[in-house]
Amino acid sequence: MAKRPRKASDKKKADTEKVVLTDRDKKTLRDLLGLADRIVNDAQKKRDPYLEIPTRALSNVRYNKTRRRIEMGSNKNRRELFNLSQAKSYMQTVLVASGCKQLIEQGKTLSLRGLYYKLKRDVEGTKEPTFVDQGECDPVIEDVEVGLNSLREELHLYASNRGNLAGPLVLFDHATGDEIDCARMGSAGYSIPSIVENDVIEFKKCTAKFILHVEKDTVWRRFAEDKFWQKHNCILTHGNGQPPRGVRRILSRLHHEYKLPVYCLLDNDPWGYYIYSVIKQGSINLAFESQRMAIPDAKFLGLRSKDYERCELSPSVKISLSDTDIKRAKQIASYPWFEHKKAWQKEIQQMLKNGFKMEVESLISKDITYVTEQYTPARLEEGDWLD
Repeated sequence: MAKRPRKASDKKKADTEKVVLTDRDKKTLRDLLGLADRIVNDAQKKRDPYLEIPTRALSNVRYNKTRRRIEMGSNKNRRELFNLSQAKSYMQTVLVASGCKQLIEQGKTLSLRGLYYKLKRDVEGTKEPTFVDQGECDPVIEDVEVGLNSLREELHLYASNRGNLAGPLVLFDHATGDEIDCARMGSAGYSIPSIVENDVIEFKKCTAKFILHVEKDTVWRRFAEDKFWQKHNCILTHGNGQPPRGVRRILSRLHHEYKLPVYCLLDNDPWGYYIYSVIKQGSINLAFESQRMAIPDAKFLGLRSKDYERCELSPSVKISLSDTDIKRAKQIASYPWFEHKKAWQKEIQQMLKNGFKMEVESLISKDITYVTEQYTPARLEEGDWLD
């Protein structure tokens, strides 16, 4: 007798039953179900369903002087279903939570963009899209993270790789079963993944003396080509501008697990200052993650406002400060973690007095290897950095 063909729903159920959930998966799933239960209970009791999302803004963060990092406060935003101005964001939040629940139950992961496409559609009975673009979806994902006090990887989400690493570090990738020697990855180096927790990326051996983090890929390639990390026995990283969470987390892990000093070679502009602030104290927008990402002992190696004269640079490297630059610099100077540091106040005021900003690449105007063979080694040897 022929067997009855399995329905798609039967196959889906069977696949789900095969998934072995980790303890972390079980906890996240309980939190997601708890969120759904609260919504259902409100509806059954004829109360207006609402969500409370911690406020992700400077007004709701505080600088812990003892721990030297940003921490999130207790303020929350109320998101109500029957409030016309909040109904869409309420729907989007529940939709993202539902999508993450499905991923965990199925033992699958998706990129942030993948989840956006999975959830993008017209609301039933309307021509209104659930999400206009990914820029509308990503902040809602962060809302779910902070609302559940969960990490993005715990929701089975990852971002695209955006950062590289080279140096004497051997790691084991549990996702692929490969042992990777980051000293033997060629000119491109090791591409730092979005999820770098110990159960995914395990450090096996590290003989480096320190970490040099540079702002951009272009600068990183100069250091890699000149074999700076080999000559100075260090780990060389970049975050392609504002470092993504995977890069910040791997820096934090290497710093804390191997006691490696972290030096940041960033542009002499408000953006470079902000990148350093994020690496050192944590992100204002994601203050709830500072505990696992902030590196309070990180040092700002350069580029400095005084380097235009100290390094005898050409006038051609000057980039005039815009009104936005000036406003941003003053805002950064007022951050609680900068406002009482005389060296940083002097640095920012000097840039404003100069009236121009500079990129690290400007040092190449001196000589193509000046930044790797003279500037950086001298700053390290002299201990000339900002804290």
